[in-house]
Amino acid sequence: MKKIFILLLATCLGREVIAQDPNFSQFFASPLTMNPAATGKFDGVYRVAGNYRNQWPTINNAFTTSTISADFHLLKNALPEIDRWGIGVLGFSDKNGNGALTNNHFALSTAYHKGLDENGFHQIGVGFQGSYTDKRLDISKLDFEDELTALGFTGVTNEVFNQNDLSVKYFDLNAGILYNGSTNGDNNFYFGASMYHINRPKETFQGGQFYLNTRTTLQAGARLPVGAFNAIHLSANYSTQANATNLMFGGAFAINLNSSDDHPTNFYFGSWTRINNVTDAVIPYIGLEFGDFHFGATYDINISSLQAASNLRGGTEISMIFIKQPVNRDLKKLNCPKF
Repeated sequence: MKKIFILLLATCLGREVIAQDPNFSQFFASPLTMNPAATGKFDGVYRVAGNYRNQWPTINNAFTTSTISADFHLLKNALPEIDRWGIGVLGFSDKNGNGALTNNHFALSTAYHKGLDENGFHQIGVGFQGSYTDKRLDISKLDFEDELTALGFTGVTNEVFNQNDLSVKYFDLNAGILYNGSTNGDNNFYFGASMYHINRPKETFQGGQFYLNTRTTLQAGARLPVGAFNAIHLSANYSTQANATNLMFGGAFAINLNSSDDHPTNFYFGSWTRINNVTDAVIPYIGLEFGDFHFGATYDINISSLQAASNLRGGTEISMIFIKQPVNRDLKKLNCPKF
């Protein structure tokens, strides 16, 4: 019955949250899943980001999600010094019900960021993302009612499956817009909007007629200096799809440990909150930034009606962002958000 419960749980939750989309507590540390227009939105040579999430581990690994992305700039010496053109690749794997349902996803994205003033303090970017999805159901990891005997699940199911009905493949299209600005070159703020599943691809097993609903996402954030070297980082993300909504907001305080602006070592601590159709989780966060690396870790404390089953354990998540800095800077440094 345990595997049946997991499958039913995954199926029901899939209708309530964001379909197959990754849903990270550290959304700000996964730029290419947050908004296609975030592609190339960094100051450096190239950026690599990775995320891993294990949600509700007490329910037999109900959801595990991992992503890896890389993006860089094109034609840097041919564009105006306050403009950037980015291109990126993204891959993620999502497993539900202890691997019974697997979703593998590959995406290409591009975005152009246009400078709005001579200092490069203000930019607006537009991005597009095309993706390919392969979703598979592994029936060897499922138990069915007719397998249940007095000794447990020891029988053989009489269910008949067509192998062609156990996988779904489709192309998807996403797009977004992102503005970032600064009043003095030290602070930074951004606002963005993105739309996913614009073409509403068909996603169903066994010949059904289910089409993905378009998902709309809004995001905003800011970096506000505190004193000579420290800062407060704030961010929020709101998404809506069909009858499901998801709101996350919070912030972290960054303590500069080496009192350096050019090569800071920052320690972060803070918290975010997630509210969907119910109040879901409180999410403490710690992070460390040094050299070209930025690491983050969160732990969801479940405060929803599922807390009895989860024992207040929502999920563990870790993130890493690596931004390669140039040895000799030949391009103007722009004031980009820290995702």
